[in-house]
Amino acid sequence: MFAWKLHGDGRHVGPNEVVAPDERLSWGRTVGLGIQHVFAMFGATFVFPVIMGLNPQLAVMMSGVGTIIFLLIVKGKVPSYVGTSAAFVGGVAAVTAQGGTPAEVTGAILVSGIVLALVGVFIHFAGAAALTKVLPPVVTGGVVMLIGFNLAPVVAQTYWPQDQWVALLVMAFVILFSVCVPGFLGRIAVFLGLVFGYALSWVFDMVFGQITAFNAVTGAVDTHFRVDWSGVQSAAWVGFPPLSDPAAGIVGIHLPVFNAAAIIVMLPGVIALVAENVGHVKAVEEMTGRSLDGSMGRAVIGDGVATVVATAVGGSPTTTYAENIGVMAATRVYSTAAYWVAAIVAILFGLSPKFGALISAVPGGVLGGITVVLYGMIGMLGAKIWIENKVNLATPLNMVPVAAGLILAIGGVSLKFSDKFTLSGIALGTIVMVLMYHVAHWLAPKSLVRASEADAGGTAITVGREGQEGRIGEELQHDHGRHARRVE
Repeated sequence: MFAWKLHGDGRHVGPNEVVAPDERLSWGRTVGLGIQHVFAMFGATFVFPVIMGLNPQLAVMMSGVGTIIFLLIVKGKVPSYVGTSAAFVGGVAAVTAQGGTPAEVTGAILVSGIVLALVGVFIHFAGAAALTKVLPPVVTGGVVMLIGFNLAPVVAQTYWPQDQWVALLVMAFVILFSVCVPGFLGRIAVFLGLVFGYALSWVFDMVFGQITAFNAVTGAVDTHFRVDWSGVQSAAWVGFPPLSDPAAGIVGIHLPVFNAAAIIVMLPGVIALVAENVGHVKAVEEMTGRSLDGSMGRAVIGDGVATVVATAVGGSPTTTYAENIGVMAATRVYSTAAYWVAAIVAILFGLSPKFGALISAVPGGVLGGITVVLYGMIGMLGAKIWIENKVNLATPLNMVPVAAGLILAIGGVSLKFSDKFTLSGIALGTIVMVLMYHVAHWLAPKSLVRASEADAGGTAITVGREGQEGRIGEELQHDHGRHARRVE
């Protein structure tokens, strides 16, 4: 696994050549590529923990640990970085809205990680085709869509009201930068939007003074500066992430707590992660020209185990990142050596409390502009799965179960079983979507089922190869279940 062969002279990659996973360039170039991979995953990996109310410093550090775990489990055959997943953002919002604690959030995600690893075992022995029969693209796309659109109230009620004008300008920056700026910079538009928003908020503080609006720190409407770096100034340069202290409002390293209701709400995220991992493996397979079918199950297992390890100490869920696949496609360097470097660099970043404090101090209005785009893109990626798999929505066998599940999830409908157990939102929508899809196909006339399958044009997970896929889509593909892949 660690015996990388030197590719050519270690300095050049020919126009028709690729650097294979078991090869490397010179160590200087490999280190440079590893650092580039860190920048590629950086934006979403620390933005999503902030959105989920978890510690971003710990998330970045555990993303490095998770990447090492992933590389070991796939035996160095699948080059990939595992950063913070957005698949559970909707579940976290639902759990938090019901009074759930960060410990209950990480406990629920840990269980989902175990389920994801078990799904990987199933794929390893039964193959991805068997999984597609249980979770066809029409269902997977619907689940991804409801996860994204269910988050709309979080933007409208939590982030946007904190500073509507900064949110609007940041949103416009991210959209235009992702569309108009080519290459690597376009792919990290979310990260650059955060930097822009930080600077804009500081300028607004200098020009307009304090703002009277909802304050996420105090949970009330008060007058405050947009940028508060008091925590950054007092934080140490070197040290481990903090221990959680609920009384002081500090979320950091903590043991998970297991709550049945929270676990049920979080489980639909597994569907998104499976779709995401399988799609990314197929993308790497076509770009490298090497069959990775035998490693697909291992990749899902690796992501599941990485998620379990990360959340066991209070970190964020992980997933493979399309941003890094985009970097590989652009450089034609698929060496896993670069990912080992990236993992080590991420761990070093995670050992700086000042870095964590800087991330935690991101103004609410900035997050408002970013989440508008990110949450919407999660939902739209569900539609993308339908389009790329040629899902036939003209037949009621596909449309009706998915439509019902979407409305239940997006509308926040609840189904109360007892005072202690209620199904609502994402969990209820996903269960209805999956269950009713299969019940409908079981009871429907066989002629209708055959016609539906014939019109679909394909039920397997599909991934594109070349061309530019909305750089924001690449910024998101982490999370949140994508069969798609067309990366640069």
